[in-house]
Amino acid sequence: MSRAVKNKTADTPPSRRMPNRDVRPFFEKLAETIKEPVTELNYSSNFELLIAVILSAQATDVSVNIATDQLYPIANTPEAILALGEDGLKTYINNIGLYNAKAKNVIKTCRDLIEKFNSTVPDNRQDLESLAGVGRKTANVVLNTAFGQPTMAVDTHIFRVGNRTGLATGKTVLIVEKKLIERIPEDIIVDAHHYLILHGRYTCQARTPKCGACAVYDECKFKDKAKFLEM
Repeated sequence: MSRAVKNKTADTPPSRRMPNRDVRPFFEKLAETIKEPVTELNYSSNFELLIAVILSAQATDVSVNIATDQLYPIANTPEAILALGEDGLKTYINNIGLYNAKAKNVIKTCRDLIEKFNSTVPDNRQDLESLAGVGRKTANVVLNTAFGQPTMAVDTHIFRVGNRTGLATGKTVLIVEKKLIERIPEDIIVDAHHYLILHGRYTCQARTPKCGACAVYDECKFKDKAKFLEM
């Protein structure tokens, strides 16, 4: 438990695939340490969630929350944000990366929600992905978080955790997504996205994973995990 950290790259591929018998214990142990498997984005409606997720692309949840905590008391409906216009919206979200492009997408999304969906966030992938700024990952987040559907939004954290632990290995996010959906038990899949993202954000970190404090150390197949026991 006192070995020094010698490895400078924590993203070494796992030595082997996690056995099927370990998948359920893996999530059961995560559930013991992550009591609230929920998004860290602030929202109080499906629309607020959708806008927050659009804004979160290549940005931190913290920066998005700072922006939306100011925006939503003023405008938290498609009509209200559309009335702000791009320039008005930018004054609230200019702390977020790529805010110019995001403002344009959010305004277009608000217009489409009003004109095509009666100001209601769609509950299906096809309609969600027709909205500006909404790709597969964003749609997966909304479908899972807002509507409780068994989807898996693979961000950098989940991609890393899937590959590193051996839970779902693949060279693309789509491959990892499909493998996770296939391997995770049906009764766990709805919360699995948040278990994995929070585990990746706070424990299985990119450069210095905290293997010494990892609840799923025994199930994890990361071949260099012993080198990070002091983390």
